[in-house]
Amino acid sequence: MKHVVIVGGGFAGLNCAQKLAVDPNVHITLIDKNNYHQFQPLLYQVASAALSPTDVSFMLRSVLAEHTNVDVKMGEVDALDLKTRTATTAQGQSYQGDFLVLAAGSQPNFFGTPGAETNAFPLYSLRDAEKIRSRVLAVFEEADRDPSLLEHGALNFVIVGGGPTGTEIAGALADMLDDTLRVEYRDIPIQKAKIFLVNHGKAILSAFTEKSQLYAAKMLEKRGVELRLGLKVDEVGPDSVVLSDGTKILSHCIIWAGGLKASAVSGEMGIQPGHGGRINVEPDLTLAGYPGVYALGDFANLAGTEGKPLAQLASVAEQTGKWCAKNIAADIHGSPREPFHYRDLGIMAMIGRNAAVAEVGAGRHELEGVFGFAAWVGVHVALLSTSRAKVETFVEWAWNYFGRNRGAQILDRTGEARIQWTGDTHPQAVDQPEAEPGARVRS
Repeated sequence: MKHVVIVGGGFAGLNCAQKLAVDPNVHITLIDKNNYHQFQPLLYQVASAALSPTDVSFMLRSVLAEHTNVDVKMGEVDALDLKTRTATTAQGQSYQGDFLVLAAGSQPNFFGTPGAETNAFPLYSLRDAEKIRSRVLAVFEEADRDPSLLEHGALNFVIVGGGPTGTEIAGALADMLDDTLRVEYRDIPIQKAKIFLVNHGKAILSAFTEKSQLYAAKMLEKRGVELRLGLKVDEVGPDSVVLSDGTKILSHCIIWAGGLKASAVSGEMGIQPGHGGRINVEPDLTLAGYPGVYALGDFANLAGTEGKPLAQLASVAEQTGKWCAKNIAADIHGSPREPFHYRDLGIMAMIGRNAAVAEVGAGRHELEGVFGFAAWVGVHVALLSTSRAKVETFVEWAWNYFGRNRGAQILDRTGEARIQWTGDTHPQAVDQPEAEPGARVRS
């Protein structure tokens, strides 16, 4: 019996394990620092209290329960021996296999921005999403208790990064403010709440067509989101951000959606990582010079049809996981491995209620508005890991959509949500110098 060790229970690792597990002659050990799989494309909905954490997280043991040849081990891998195909956890356990699959995922990339790692809230894990939700609800409660805190930027929300994650959380927060402040926090003037989306590029959603970019910008501005384009964040403090044009925005909720890099273990492998700390792989997903070692998903640099690295998308991770399983099966049976071919399903981003952009398929057929919204909902429900999750999430969305109600608005992490209002923050208006030409998209 062949033993396969898989590091990471995200889309890549889980799909690899599920496909390999159909062979009773293969034993699989799946290692992850959590005991659950998290559906990252929907984390922003947990952060904005549209979905609960259980709607987007699934216990790995339950998902793999029908496969008796799969062992799930909870542990954070901090060392890898590629020659012996061994993974060692921070807790001291080592797992050696005939095959080693590296699907350790990614982590936030703060690009060395002073104060960002300490003071910003990244949005790349379930815990991140829960912390953001707690902070958002906490500033609502604090502002309701003491309206003078509005002058300290209590209801200023700053989002760094104009990719799909930043765009989606901006739209979701705008809907949340409209749904929640108007109804549940009636003593807070909603016009005092401001959402700023800061992006170094001149447009949001850079991977999309210009038409989709303009539509998304228009929908965000219609919801009151202020776009600060062509600017970068120079510093993140505990109560403010400083932009490259000198603007200082007071805020106690700074959400970082500025980019990803491979998880830290990529630097502990004895080989030189590639772009973004990701591991360069051969076309068949193997590591050159290390027989039986594969790298997948966000952890790997995968060349697309034009030679550029494939984006860090759930669909890429899912497909590499299944393809890796097929190549491992080929190795076991003495058949040649096949080079990975990505099936481009397109790209999507939700802007808010009834507003989304979808560019479907390799030909990038464009959908927007209600049709884009429907396509986004359909694709994301289909990608969920279990039938129960599909039903429960769809019902939650329908309830929120038709009833304009939001769930999971319980402030249950009061310790993490505690805000220090004293210090360097002084009541003042947000400084808004004249924008450079092209720095802001107007509807």
